[in-house]
Amino acid sequence: MELDSDQIARLREELTAVTRMAFTRGLSSGISGNTSARVPGNPGVVLIKATGKCFGEVNPEDFVPVDLAGNPLSDSGKPSKEVKFHCGIYRERPEVGAVFHGHSAYTTAYVVAKGDLPLVTAAARGLIGEVEVVDFAPAGSDALAAMVVAAFKGSTCKCCVLKTHGFVAAAADIAKAFYLGDVLEDNAKVASIMASYK
Repeated sequence: MELDSDQIARLREELTAVTRMAFTRGLSSGISGNTSARVPGNPGVVLIKATGKCFGEVNPEDFVPVDLAGNPLSDSGKPSKEVKFHCGIYRERPEVGAVFHGHSAYTTAYVVAKGDLPLVTAAARGLIGEVEVVDFAPAGSDALAAMVVAAFKGSTCKCCVLKTHGFVAAAADIAKAFYLGDVLEDNAKVASIMASYK
């Protein structure tokens, strides 16, 4: 498959900028989390963060092209272990252009403690609308991928929270997916503060 090198280069730069910004916002830590986006003009090709790369240190070459089955299309690196659910969302939701999996503290903690995450801020209600909760399954497993994809399949769901394992946001592009994750985490902070007053 021939890929447009200019399109790939531009998308790699965008993914790098947004992924680093997500790190500064505390939406991931260590080498956890992953971001991906469809290649414009070639919706069957996705760039996804390579495994073992820190959000705060990613470079453009750290995003690996894969097909919608998750197969690498170059020898530029090994894709994230969560490539299965990224590609599954793209297969089920053709309007989705980017997926962001973060490991933010408040969102994760609230769902572990309470079992769900209410949308308590106006921004979250307006931007996110609903949040699905996905039960625990090991990272990178077929079981986790199946549950995440099921949360997004046949719905307008934009965000889900994985028990003990952060969140997944899906949007038209990587900037919009980042905004969803950022608003979700802010909402969880507010929900946590509200809970402390009860």
